Amino acid sequence: MIRVLLVDDQTLIRQGIAMLLELEPDLEVVGAVGDGRAAIEAVERLRPDVVLMDVRMPEMDGVTATRELHRRFPDVGVIILTTFDDDEYIFEGLKAGARGYLLKDISSEEMAEAVRTVARGEALIQPSIARKVVAEFSRLAAGSPPAPERSPLKMPGALTERELDVLKALARGMSNKEIAAALVITEGTVKTHISNILAKLDVRDRT
Repeated sequence: MIRVLLVDDQTLIRQGIAMLLELEPDLEVVGAVGDGRAAIEAVERLRPDVVLMDVRMPEMDGVTATRELHRRFPDVGVIILTTFDDDEYIFEGLKAGARGYLLKDISSEEMAEAVRTVARGEALIQPSIARKVVAEFSRLAAGSPPAPERSPLKMPGALTERELDVLKALARGMSNKEIAAALVITEGTVKTHISNILAKLDVRDRT
């Protein structure tokens, strides 16, 4: 059974997501809280496998909470689940250590599968988010300055050619299985590439 913690400042959203996830036989919603600070306390107490985290919340926002959770509980997978698709939120969330960033317009089946993916220790990138990541890496490769509303993204390493192939395929909406067939690699290798891509967005202090 995969244990899930919901973090959203809107009660109706928490209740709705909980109802959807509880329909899945392998998922258990062990708690639901309304801000980032409460999320950290809940993770310490409940030890969930996956946290679905909103971005804009009182007390402590989702990005800050994700960064703290990643530092204190690195085995807990955090998925940013929000209505905001602004580049700044996306990159800050991924840099904070989230294993995925999903928009709330996804289906309940997609959400459940995302939880399973992250619970397995894998990372995920939604196609619309992948397109933004492709654009960001392209900007960095060209040495262009970031948009004025976003802080620059500094990475420890550039994408390999194969990682870029995988990212572009994700941006086109291809599944891991389809990517594996197209690139003549295993699904496991595709998953490794996705994890590496997200790791290269990570600018946390590694000391």
